[in-house]
Amino acid sequence: MTAPIIRSLAELRAMTRGWQMAGEKIGVVPTMGALHDGHLSLVKAAEESCERVIVTIFVNPKQFNNPEDLKNYPRTEEDDARKLRRFSVDAIYVPDGDEMYPDGFATTVSVSGLTDVMDGTYRPGHFEGVATVVAKLFLQTSASDAFFGEKDFQQLQVVRRMARDLDIPITVHGCPTIREIDGLAMSSRNLLLSDRARVTAPRLHEEMERIVEGFLGGQDPAELTQAAIKRLQAQGFGDVDYIDIRANDDLSLVTAPDPARPARLFAAAWLAGVRLIDNIAVE
Repeated sequence: MTAPIIRSLAELRAMTRGWQMAGEKIGVVPTMGALHDGHLSLVKAAEESCERVIVTIFVNPKQFNNPEDLKNYPRTEEDDARKLRRFSVDAIYVPDGDEMYPDGFATTVSVSGLTDVMDGTYRPGHFEGVATVVAKLFLQTSASDAFFGEKDFQQLQVVRRMARDLDIPITVHGCPTIREIDGLAMSSRNLLLSDRARVTAPRLHEEMERIVEGFLGGQDPAELTQAAIKRLQAQGFGDVDYIDIRANDDLSLVTAPDPARPARLFAAAWLAGVRLIDNIAVE
């Protein structure tokens, strides 16, 4: 069944009002489109937990600090709607820029601390754009539950903190990263990789697993990281923005294994003009 595409907030609220009055749980899956199996796993999780499911598709200009990146971001609405047919999606919300940010819009949501490291450093303003649009989507959809992938783990933690701090009555679920058979984390940006770069891309995940193994074996994380960067660049990668081991809760740096404090290894690296990000649990 093809879900209706809703483009106005008024139409969306008219639809959700009845669901709320019936006491139905509403799940929202916020996306920027170019849907892949990672997104669809979030839709499935929402379908299993909620009576109603809304998938949002909005390429948010406020989270791009590079205009060229915004221009090149894949836009595949028709294909996205087709992929959603096999799920019990009740609405696909596709607002345009004027609907989301009407003339005179002047509010920004900012989350400090969690945004001061990693992508917050390399993409100024990115997480302000994320927090702002997600806060609006939570309120616009009246959702009781939201579903995000752990691939963007820093984003997940920022969204959780934002919702908690602003008392938005919603449960934010983190869902496991979905990978290609060769280990590459699924991402809409993978569509921008050339055939040759696509063959090289899984090396990032391989090096990350190697670092975690060495770290848990007692090796120095700085030495492991530098060796991994050299190997990645020898294989065709460009700049490596960061490879960090950080605590799950506050994203502070971790220098030694601590079974009482869950941590993850985060990485961001450039390959043939495409910025790849990934993270894996340190366990």
